[in-house]
Amino acid sequence: MIKKFINKLLGKSDSAADGKPAKGKKTNYGKREDIGVATHGIDNDLVDDRARDVVHVLKRAGFQAYIVGGAVRDLLVGLRPKDFDVATNATPEQVKHLFRRAFIIGRRFRIVHVVYGRGREHEVIEVTTFRANLDNAAAEQVKGNEKTSKSELAGMKHAVDSTGRVLRDNVWGTQQEDAVRRDFTINAMYYDPETQIVVDYHGGFKDAKNRVIRMIGDAAARYREDPVRIIRAVRFAAKLAPLGFKLDSKTASPLLASQKLLADVPQSRLFDEMLKLLQTGHAQSSIDTLKALGMAKGIYPLLDVVVERADQTLVRVALEDTDRRVGEGKPVVASFLLACVLWADVRDGWAARLRQRQHSHPALQDAIDDVFNARIGDVSGRGKLAADMREIWMMQPRFEKRVGNTPFGMVDQPRFRASFDFMRLRADAGEVDEALAEWWQEFSMASDEVREDLVDQVRQEQREAQKNKPKSSAKSKTANNDAASDAGDFDEIIDAPANTDPAKKRRRRKRGGVKKANPAFVPNPSDGATE
Repeated sequence: MIKKFINKLLGKSDSAADGKPAKGKKTNYGKREDIGVATHGIDNDLVDDRARDVVHVLKRAGFQAYIVGGAVRDLLVGLRPKDFDVATNATPEQVKHLFRRAFIIGRRFRIVHVVYGRGREHEVIEVTTFRANLDNAAAEQVKGNEKTSKSELAGMKHAVDSTGRVLRDNVWGTQQEDAVRRDFTINAMYYDPETQIVVDYHGGFKDAKNRVIRMIGDAAARYREDPVRIIRAVRFAAKLAPLGFKLDSKTASPLLASQKLLADVPQSRLFDEMLKLLQTGHAQSSIDTLKALGMAKGIYPLLDVVVERADQTLVRVALEDTDRRVGEGKPVVASFLLACVLWADVRDGWAARLRQRQHSHPALQDAIDDVFNARIGDVSGRGKLAADMREIWMMQPRFEKRVGNTPFGMVDQPRFRASFDFMRLRADAGEVDEALAEWWQEFSMASDEVREDLVDQVRQEQREAQKNKPKSSAKSKTANNDAASDAGDFDEIIDAPANTDPAKKRRRRKRGGVKKANPAFVPNPSDGATE
């Protein structure tokens, strides 16, 4: 009795104390199989030194510790994993105590981030505690969901909502229980880099060799427990397709029918899962997989838009560019890809306002606001993601201005590179003159003297074009200007300096004939984002 009471206080199941899985309903816990290096053939040099260090520190302190999940799967097929997770029987508090820079995060699942390095070069090893396999029927139940039941969930270690979806799962158990709790067999193996033993309970090693993605247990029931597994199944099918992996039929068949369960998942979590589909190097493959499974619509509204527009030139080029950058180990940001996906809405809304004789700058601002309200909502909190998207869009018309102070100020803008890359993709898609993109490419990399020459060249070309332009009456000019406005002409020249700090304003020698900059088209500083 006392033993059970202490275990309850520590958040451990009775099974965790005696090393045996929990009893109750019949669960196939599998049979432990220890696979040696002669059989699995993992190259230990592919293991990250920091993950190896985490395992070593935990084992030295008397705990069990293994590399777990997708990293083991990747090692088995000869790939160098991008991320390493470690599983242990140490509690989050015990893990945190062993490392100088370790942080406990999460509510639904409490995990520890062990941080190595600082700044942009830092690396995180995620450490999870073995979880008990508990019957959800015995869990505490709340009437609402994660968002509406926050007060009820406070202090609960194991809780579900009315649909059976797990909202809290922080009861610790054994490795055998932890294995059955994982989703796919190929993600439920444990690797000790010191002994080089792979521990497998559910035939994950065999499935990895046969290139099969199989759910542990009853797939429909596992999707009910956590509907996000539906998206994970799609993501793994897309990610591993180039290696020949395919979804097991019993894993794939309940996907479409289970899709409605995603309606109860918090929007912020769906947003994060959408980004994982699109920003982990297999965006196009993910879209193709969704279509093949009949799940092109209904997962998340913004993802529906991405899938629908995937064949549009700008979006297709952006998706391909994202996959390429991930493959090259370069960073990608959600704001850039989403700016490409939603640009058509912004562009069309801007054109409609210009036809109504609105001024260009406020018309573009209003068009952007409408797109945010209709497509993004408050998922991003209108924070950095929205600010970066807005700045990328607001800088597009300014690329048309290549005389005066504007080009010099533009290249000093914090978001110039992202905005230029966006304009570059528009040129690749045929929306912008290729010569314009090439001019800005040369200008951005040139010295100040060469930049002066490039601006002078543009100014001379404009003068020559003005001389050769046939003379027309003022009335004709007005009519022509109205016609251009009605057509939604986005190539109008907007004479505006970059919105930079006056203390950092570039000093340039005065040259005759330079038109004074018009401050009317200066984006509001609050609309931009700094890095």
